[in-house]
Amino acid sequence: MYSAPSCDEVAALIVGDFDSSDHGRDIIVRSTAGRLQRIYETHALYWPLQYPLLFPYGEDGYQLNIGYRGQQSGYIPGRRTRVSLREFICFRLQIREHEDGIIHKCRRLFQQFVVDCFTMIESQRLYEIRMKQSTIRGEVLQGIEEAMRRGDDEASSIGTRIILPSSFIGGKRYMFNRCQDAMAICKHFGYPDLFLTITCNPNWPEFQRFTERERIPIADRPDISCRVFHAKLKCLLSDLKEGMYTIEFQKRGLPHAHMLLWLNGESNLQSVEIVDEFICAELPNPQKFPSLYNVVTKYMIHGPCGALRPSSPCMKDGKCSKFYPKRFVDQTSFDEDGYPIYRRRNMGVTVKINDVDIDNRFVVPYNPLLLMKYQAHINLEFCNKSNVIKYLFKYVNKGPNRVTATVGERYDVGESSQVVDEIKQYYDCRYLSPSESMWRIFAYDIHQRWPSVQRLTFHLPNQQHVVFDDADSTTHVYLRNKDLLTMFTSWMMANRRFTEGRSLTYVEYPGKFVYCLKSREWKPRQRGFSIGRLSFAHPSSSELFYMRMLLNVQRGCTSFRSIRTVNGVTYDTFQEACSAMGFLIDDNEYVSAIKEVAELASAAQLRRLFVILLLSGSMGRPLSVWEQTWAYLSDDILYRRRHELQYPDLTMSQDELQTFGLLEIEKLLQSNGKSLRNYAGMPVPDNSLVSQFSNLMLLRELQYDTVSLSREHDANILKLNEEQRVVYDKVIDCVSNKRHGFFFVYGFGGTGKTFLYRVLSARLRSEKKIVINVASSGIASLLLPGGKTAHSMFNIPVEITEDTVCRIKKDSPKAEVFRIADLIIWDEAPMTNKLAFEALDRTLRDIMVSVSDRNKNLPFGGKVVVLGGDFRQVLPVIPKGSRAEIVMASINSSVLWKYCEVLRLTKNMRLGIRFEQSTAQELRLFSDWILQIGEGHCGTVVNEKLFVDIPSDLIIPVLENPVEDIDRAILAPTVENIEEINNYIVELLPGEEKNYLSADSICGSDAYSDVDVDWITVEFLNQIRCSGLPNHLLKLKIGVPIILLRNIDPAGGLCNGTRLVVRDLGTNVIGADIVSGSNVGDKVFITRMSMIPSDTVIPFKFQRRQFSVSLSFAMTINKSQGQTLSMVGLFLRRPVFSHGQLYVALSRVRNRNGLKILLCDEGLDDAGRTENVVFKEVFDKV
Repeated sequence: MYSAPSCDEVAALIVGDFDSSDHGRDIIVRSTAGRLQRIYETHALYWPLQYPLLFPYGEDGYQLNIGYRGQQSGYIPGRRTRVSLREFICFRLQIREHEDGIIHKCRRLFQQFVVDCFTMIESQRLYEIRMKQSTIRGEVLQGIEEAMRRGDDEASSIGTRIILPSSFIGGKRYMFNRCQDAMAICKHFGYPDLFLTITCNPNWPEFQRFTERERIPIADRPDISCRVFHAKLKCLLSDLKEGMYTIEFQKRGLPHAHMLLWLNGESNLQSVEIVDEFICAELPNPQKFPSLYNVVTKYMIHGPCGALRPSSPCMKDGKCSKFYPKRFVDQTSFDEDGYPIYRRRNMGVTVKINDVDIDNRFVVPYNPLLLMKYQAHINLEFCNKSNVIKYLFKYVNKGPNRVTATVGERYDVGESSQVVDEIKQYYDCRYLSPSESMWRIFAYDIHQRWPSVQRLTFHLPNQQHVVFDDADSTTHVYLRNKDLLTMFTSWMMANRRFTEGRSLTYVEYPGKFVYCLKSREWKPRQRGFSIGRLSFAHPSSSELFYMRMLLNVQRGCTSFRSIRTVNGVTYDTFQEACSAMGFLIDDNEYVSAIKEVAELASAAQLRRLFVILLLSGSMGRPLSVWEQTWAYLSDDILYRRRHELQYPDLTMSQDELQTFGLLEIEKLLQSNGKSLRNYAGMPVPDNSLVSQFSNLMLLRELQYDTVSLSREHDANILKLNEEQRVVYDKVIDCVSNKRHGFFFVYGFGGTGKTFLYRVLSARLRSEKKIVINVASSGIASLLLPGGKTAHSMFNIPVEITEDTVCRIKKDSPKAEVFRIADLIIWDEAPMTNKLAFEALDRTLRDIMVSVSDRNKNLPFGGKVVVLGGDFRQVLPVIPKGSRAEIVMASINSSVLWKYCEVLRLTKNMRLGIRFEQSTAQELRLFSDWILQIGEGHCGTVVNEKLFVDIPSDLIIPVLENPVEDIDRAILAPTVENIEEINNYIVELLPGEEKNYLSADSICGSDAYSDVDVDWITVEFLNQIRCSGLPNHLLKLKIGVPIILLRNIDPAGGLCNGTRLVVRDLGTNVIGADIVSGSNVGDKVFITRMSMIPSDTVIPFKFQRRQFSVSLSFAMTINKSQGQTLSMVGLFLRRPVFSHGQLYVALSRVRNRNGLKILLCDEGLDDAGRTENVVFKEVFDKV
C-alpha cells in the first residue's frame, strides 16, 4: 500500500472515486405477504434498517419532499423549498440538551455512520447532476440563429451536451480553477512570503474537558473535533488578512490546514534578520522561557529519526524523507536556489524523547507568538521562487486523499501451513475519513482565498454560449437569448456609462466594479476588493485566443470593434490587431520556408506544407503568408486546368488562380476535418465551387471502388480461420440486421486482427456501407484501410475527465457521418484511457437519439462497435500513476465493459505460412515464450518483483561501448536512454551536422495575465523536457532516420510515430522521405511549428516552436507499439518499468533470429536476467 493510514479509524474506500454508475444503495426486505421490496437510501426506513443500534425505535430517516418549517408549499423561483439530504443529516447530528444522543455515543459505529452519510450525499448529488446533464444542451447564439433560419426548430437536434460545473471538491475542473485563482493572486501580490501548516491538537483543553465529561475519546467524536478546529481556524484567520488556505484530512485522524501568506510592504522578508524575527528553529532557553520551551518540545520536534531511530516512519531507504537532522549553523542564510537555511546554533539545550537527547537539529521551524497562542503544531516556512510552485500545486490546491488497497485471498497448503496468495487485486481508492466527512457535512470551506477572484468570461461576437433544454424550440431559445447581456458585453456597456472604468482593463475591472448576476450589469464597487482572471484559451481556438491577448492590455473598450483598434487603426480580425501590438511571433520564417521549398518541390507539395502550417496553428497571420506565397502554391493550377479541359490555349486571371488554389487547400483541410472558415481572415473560394465538398468526409467514405473491394473480400474471406470467421459472422449479422453490438477482439500479435478488419471493411464498403476505422496511435491507424487516429476522428479532447464529451456538434457534417455509419472499428484499444470510450459513448448516444429515442439507453447509441487489441501490451499512460490507477484506467474497468462481448483469437497465422518443420517449431516455441512473458507466467519472483531468464543466444555480450554492440533497430524503456543512444550514433555518422534551436515562450494568453513572466526565464523554458515535445536543441544530418512526435497531417500519412529519412536540411524546412505506414516513398517537407505540452505537472502554459521530430536510431518501447521490425536490439540499461513493455519489445519481430537483447543493468547480480512488469489483475475481466 502507499499513503497508508497512521491512525485507527473507520474510513470509506471508494474505488476510483464517486461514479455516475453508482445509483446509491438499497436494502431488500421481505414483507409479511412474502413479497420483496427494495428500500432505497432516500426512503424513510433506510436508516433504521441499516443502523438498528443507532435508531432502536425505528425513527424515520431522510425522505424526499421534506419542506422547511414555516414555508409555503409550491415552487418559488430561485429558492429551494425542500430540505436537502445534507441539511437533514446536520439536523440529526445536532447535540440537544433534552435528548439522549444515542448516535453520538456509539464510537466506531458513529464514525461509520458519518462516513456512510457523506458518501450518500455525494453519490446523490452526482446522480442528480448526471440526470440533469442528460437533458441540457449548449450551443453558441449564432449556431442557434442559423438552425432557426434553416427551419430546424427542435433544440435537441443542435449543439452538444454540456459539462455542468463539477460540484465535487477535489475534481479536476474544480482543482484547475483553484490553481488558476492562486496564480492570479500571485500575479497581483507577487510571491507569497510565508507557508504555514496548523494541525488539530487532540490535547486542546476543549477536547480534554469533553473527554473527561463524556468518557468518549475525541477520535470517536469527529463532529466535535471539526467544530473546535474550525473555530480555532477562524480565530487564526482573523489575525491574518491576505492569503489562501486548504484543509486536508490525511490518514492521521484529525484535520490540518495549509496556508500561503503575504506580508505587507513593511514586513517583507528581505533580509535574514527579518526572517529570524518571524521564524525560529531552535529550542528556547528553559530557564528564561519555560512555557515556550514546553510547547516547542511538545509540538515542534521531528523524530527522533536517522541513526538515533532507524525505525521512524519518516525513514525511506535509510534516510529521513524530511532531511532531518539538519546541520548546526550560526546564522540564517539562503542557498544558491533561494531556500532558507535557518539558524540552528549548538547551545547545549536539549530535550529527552524516547530516551534520546534531541537538540536544535530536530526542531521544526515555528513562530513563537502563534505557537503560544494556539498550542498546536504550527510549522512556518519561508517561501521563495522555487518552492512556491510546490506549495501552490502540491499542498494548497491538492485533490482528495487516495490510497492503494490490496485485497487478497489466502489459504494454507498442506502440513507446511504455507500461506499462498491465490488472488491479489490492487485498487486505487479515494480515502474518506470521519473528519473529512463531518467537515463536508457541516459545509465548512475546504479551500479559501482572500481577496476573492472573479472569473471573467469572454466570447466572440454572437458566439456567447447558450444553455437550453432538450424540449425547447430553437426559436424560443434564440428569442430568449438574443438580447441578453453577458458578463462580457455588460463590461462594454459599463464602459459607456462610467468614465472611471475607461482607464481599466477587463482584468482590472473587478477591483473597482462588481458584477450583479441577477441584473446582468457591472456596478461601482462600494466596499471590498476582488482580483480579475480571464479563462485560459488555447491557441487552436484562433480568434478567441487572440481576443484574450488583447483583453489583457486594451482599456475602456465599448465594443468588439474597439478591442480590435490599435493606435487608432481598426483591424478586421483580432489576430491582425495582436500582430499590430507586436504580440505574435513573426511569420517571415514560414514565408521563407515556402520559398525555400519551391526550388525543390511541386506546387502540390507546397500546398500540403501550407495545410500542415494551418492545422498546427503555428502561423500568426496566415492571410499574410498566403498573400506572399500564393503564386508558388498555385503554380500548377493553369497546367492542370489545360490538361483537364484539353484546351492548351486556356488563360486564367490571378483571381481565378487564387480561387482554384484555395479550392485545393480546402480539399486538403476537409480531409483532416477542417475548413478555411476555421481560420479568420483567410479567403474562402466561391460557394458554388465548395458546396460539392460540404461533407467531403461523407463523400470519401462512399467513393471506394466497390468492384475491387468485392474481389478483395471474396479472395480473403476464404483465408479466415475458424476463430476469425466467428468474429466476422457476429459482426456482419449485427450490421445486416440493424442490431447494436459491442465486441472486443482479443488476440496477440500474429492472430490476424488487422487482416480481419480489412475483410470486414471490404465486405461492407463493397455494399456502399460506411465503416469508420480508427486506432489509438497514428502508426496503428496507417495499417487500417482508410484509418485515422481515434482522437482526431472523434474530436476527443486531450485532457479528459469523467464528464468529457467529444467536440462534435449534433448538426455537423461529421455527426451525419456517424449517424449513418454501419460499423466502427477501434484498434489498439487497451492503450487508450477508458474515459475516451465513455466520452464517445455519451456523444454517440446524443447523436443517435435523433434516429430513435431508444438509442440513448444503448451503448454507443446503438452502433456496432468493434474494439481490438491485446491487454498484454502497454496500458494507458497515467503520469506518475500507481499500479491500481493504470489498471482502473483500462477499458475493461469501464462501466461500458459489462455490455461488451469478448471474442478471442488464439491461433498464430504466421505459423500457417509454409515453413520447414524445424522452422515452424522454432517459431511456435518463440511465440509461446513471448506470450508467457506477456501474461507473467514465466520467471522467478524475488521480493515481489518478477524476473525473466533470457536465453543466452539472444544476449549480446557487454563490451566497452554497449551501443556499438547493437547492429539493428534499438528499443529502450526510457526517453533518457533513447536520447543518449541517438546523440551518440549521429556523432559517428559522416556528413555536416546542422543544429536547430527552438524558440520558447510563455503562451500569449498567459504572458500578460495569470503568470508572472519574471518568474520564468527563457533559459528555464529551454531546459524543459517532457513527453511528446522535441528538445530545445535538435541535431540532424542528411540520411539520418527521424520520427514524428505529433499528428501533423493524418490524411497524408504524417502521424505521431511515422518514421522518415532526412533528404534535405534547409534553413527553415526539412525535406524527408516517409519510410513507414501507408505512404511509404512520399517526399514531404516539414517546418517548425508551435507546440504546447499537455504535461499537467508544468503549472503554466508555454509553447515551443521547433520541428516536431526527433532522431529515431532508437525509439522507446511505447513508441514502437504497432510497428513490425525485421531486426530489433533491446537495450536494457535499466529494466522495464510498466506493464507490457517487455512483451511489446520482444514481439516487434516476426522470428527469433531478428531479436537481440543487451542487458547492462548494474543493479542485477545475474547478467542473464531482467525484470518484467505484469499487472495480472488486468486479465481478470477479459
